[in-house]
Amino acid sequence: MSAADTTTPAKVPPPRPAPPPAVRDRPRTKRTPSGAAAPWLLLAPCLLVLALVMGYPLVRLVTLSFQKFGQSQLWGFQPPESVGFANFSKVLGDSGFWAVVLRTIVFAAGSVVFTMVAGMAIALLLQRVSGWLKTLINIVLVASWGMPVIVATTVFKWLFDSDYGVFNALLSKLPGVEMIGHNWFASGPEGLTVIMLLVVWGAVPFVVITLSAGLTQVPKELEEAARLDGAGSWGVLRYVTLPVLRPVLVMLTTLSVIWDMGVFPQVFVMRGGHPEAEFQVLNTYSYDRAFVVNDYAQGAAIALITVLLLLGVVAVYMRQMLKIGEVE
Repeated sequence: MSAADTTTPAKVPPPRPAPPPAVRDRPRTKRTPSGAAAPWLLLAPCLLVLALVMGYPLVRLVTLSFQKFGQSQLWGFQPPESVGFANFSKVLGDSGFWAVVLRTIVFAAGSVVFTMVAGMAIALLLQRVSGWLKTLINIVLVASWGMPVIVATTVFKWLFDSDYGVFNALLSKLPGVEMIGHNWFASGPEGLTVIMLLVVWGAVPFVVITLSAGLTQVPKELEEAARLDGAGSWGVLRYVTLPVLRPVLVMLTTLSVIWDMGVFPQVFVMRGGHPEAEFQVLNTYSYDRAFVVNDYAQGAAIALITVLLLLGVVAVYMRQMLKIGEVE
């Protein structure tokens, strides 16, 4: 055996694997100016409609409130004359205007309270009834909500008619009560109460439907935990349901205040187009000054003051919503 046969062959190290090719970073897509403008382009038709429908009338309202504008200016016999803040001074210095403001605030507050309480009660009751009955009640609510204001006002005029009213006939069936021939519109408070019921009747369906949708988002486990801790129905409502529904309640309350402070057709039609002094609210008072007294500038000033009051309500609403967002 030779030496070559006894020599152990040298081991060759295995070849190293080649490193993987470097992955190049994908170029980041930069947001082009056209992409940033896309939302504004989509909103442009809506903004244009709002500018035409609300923008121009609001600008015209502001301009008119600082002018002297009556029938002579309306027919072109005299040019409009700038009077500065004279219209506002005249309106704010009128004691009758402040009586109308107070009446409007009381009317709106009562309508909002009754609407929210009745809406919450009906929404809670709907959670406890069977499916077919809930569907039937929702159909009735939507039908009453979709009824035109003029039709609803006519129905309420018939219900509270002094001679043929159903409400007087029903009250007269109670022992010791005689309401046949009673005129509900002989005094301002009673008449405004009837109009308030009309406003509440038209606003409750929206509140009930919205709160019913909100109640489906209340966690059932929280309610069960509250009941296990000894809370009754009122405790569950106060400490579980209402806190969860707070954003919805704030929204509904704000919208109700805006709608009820802007009431016009209910009062106007209920009083036959000529509301008496004890039935005047801000919108009817502005209409009366503009189209009955023919002082269009003063009517515009009253309308602008009403808009500023409603903007104050919107500011309070936005502040509350921002607080709710910070807590969440």
